[in-house]
Amino acid sequence: MTLMKTFLGAAAALALTAGAALAQDPAIIFDLGGKFDRSFNEAAFRGAEQWAEETGGSYREIELQSDAQREQAMRRLAESGSNPIVMAGFSQASALEVVAPDYPDTTFVIIDGVVDAPNVRSVIFREEQGSYLVGMLAGMASESGTVGFVGGMDIPLISRFGCGYAQGVRAVNPDAVIIQNMTGTTPAAWNDPVRGGELTRGQISQGADVVFAAAGGTGLGVLQTAADEGILSIGVDSNQNYLHPGQVLTSMLKRVDVAVYDAFSTDLGEIETGIHFFGLEEDGVGYALDEYNAELISAEMQATLAEARASIIAGDIVVHNYSETGSCPVQ
Repeated sequence: MTLMKTFLGAAAALALTAGAALAQDPAIIFDLGGKFDRSFNEAAFRGAEQWAEETGGSYREIELQSDAQREQAMRRLAESGSNPIVMAGFSQASALEVVAPDYPDTTFVIIDGVVDAPNVRSVIFREEQGSYLVGMLAGMASESGTVGFVGGMDIPLISRFGCGYAQGVRAVNPDAVIIQNMTGTTPAAWNDPVRGGELTRGQISQGADVVFAAAGGTGLGVLQTAADEGILSIGVDSNQNYLHPGQVLTSMLKRVDVAVYDAFSTDLGEIETGIHFFGLEEDGVGYALDEYNAELISAEMQATLAEARASIIAGDIVVHNYSETGSCPVQ
């Protein structure tokens, strides 16, 4: 049985929800946007739910409503005995750096962030690899030779998506035009579907007929506008193909669910801390193929992607990681 609760923003609510479960239950803190964002947080939620369904266990969860609640949420869960505690999102890193040393017997798992502490596992996805594959699909599916990318918050993490995508597009169409926009520079950039739609229309006016959204809740506006305007879109993190059947070319899968499930499933004391990477080789990233987009991706396209995937895993194709240099070789 899963304990469902909503973070209401008050210390009293935190104390109540954190104390409602048995000691040693694992816990997860969702990032801003909520667990039903149909993207990153929801992928984390699915991993927790899979663990609960398979084991019959319960877990605690907190949905943040502001940045100021992060440290308080971590402390409440740690003090009430939750172990391990998973933090979904890089924005949790600063608070975790402060909290982790105070609870040396609690294992923390942060997704998309790195915290150097002996009791922290930092999970980093190789988004550039998965984005390379969906970029190849975009390049093959585009009829205009112009594709777009709408990112959320302008940070290196999202630039990894954009850079990998651009490399994949150019791998199949060296002359392709790639239009990239970021939504903003604050956390509000993750939850602005109206702005996502505006950016998409702007890219369409420049000829884009495939647009990749790596923008959390903002991306829902990208996908909706693309469907309304009759072009293809690409979803992110979770499989978003079902949102607009036949109009979402694919979704770049980021297996946040696997990271959460693994953390919850591993015996306490056996969770390896330090930095752990999830890429194509670990099935940590990929692309979605199902009944909603099967007619959009031919057998030939699938074969091309399978060959590229194998070459990346073998090291024959090296996808540039924006975070390592702060720049992208493909514009």
